[in-house]
Amino acid sequence: MKHDLQHGPQHGQKDDPEAIAAALRSVRDYIRHAVSRFNDAGLEYGHGTGNAFDEAVFMVLEALHLPIDTLDPWWDARLTMAERRRVLDLIDARVTTRKPASYLLNKAYLQGIPFYVDERVIVPRSFIAEILCDDDCFSPVVDAAAVGSVLDLCTGSGCLAILAAYLFPQAQIDAVDLSHDALEVARRNIADHGFEDRVQLFAGDLFAPLAGRRYDLILSNPPYVDAGEMADLPPEYVHEPAMALAGGDDGLDLVRRILDQAPAHLTAEGGLLCEIGTGRERLEAGRPDLPFLWLDTAESNGEVFWLARADMPEKP
Repeated sequence: MKHDLQHGPQHGQKDDPEAIAAALRSVRDYIRHAVSRFNDAGLEYGHGTGNAFDEAVFMVLEALHLPIDTLDPWWDARLTMAERRRVLDLIDARVTTRKPASYLLNKAYLQGIPFYVDERVIVPRSFIAEILCDDDCFSPVVDAAAVGSVLDLCTGSGCLAILAAYLFPQAQIDAVDLSHDALEVARRNIADHGFEDRVQLFAGDLFAPLAGRRYDLILSNPPYVDAGEMADLPPEYVHEPAMALAGGDDGLDLVRRILDQAPAHLTAEGGLLCEIGTGRERLEAGRPDLPFLWLDTAESNGEVFWLARADMPEKP
């Protein structure tokens, strides 16, 4: 999204909403207004967008029920007065509450696929989605055609389980989370995408509810924020459930448990795809016996690893 924007007057002050609604008419006007307000407020991003402009485009187009990846046809389209008031209210809420835009709109996109979200789950943004959805469909490390069973561990909104259902149409998908609130959101998303017959939800602590089941592919985006980062979270991230973020003192508490327990739940040809944030050096130092394969994305380096079952010793 590359469009030149003229910086108009700042709108951090208490302007009259009706006067603003009367003055701003087009999609262009509201995106410009939002960018000015967001810059003035010093907002933080990272919940699907990385800067004020992309955040403004997402919020304005989503609020108007327009495709969020197609701006040009709507750039000069005029809003009705009701639409103007709705968009202005959303912009104001983003600034005053510091809630991620996806919570305000109850919508997030991962690899172009829409998901319902609210504050019971973190906003979907896993790098695993990009790895799964690359042109080779993950073929460098797994034969997609041979995947008959998938586990999404720490499923949250259910987004990775649903992506897996799309990408591996012959597979049955299990998804686990400790949070019953998160599972309610996941259940809604599974129904929205029509996968009730292929995606089964389990409540419990990691592998505990799975009773010895084995999978061709385990996906996991577990909590991995360390204690220092948790104590200094930007306001936007404080709105997310802490249990979905906090990974212990060094951020790797759950990752270590997953590594210990995953071999008992993988088929002989299976493997684990896991996101761990910035803890690569700590993890490699603690597990020099494991040949991690690090998979990078457009915006990540060394934050997602792959381990084949054959390279993972099973604990007695």
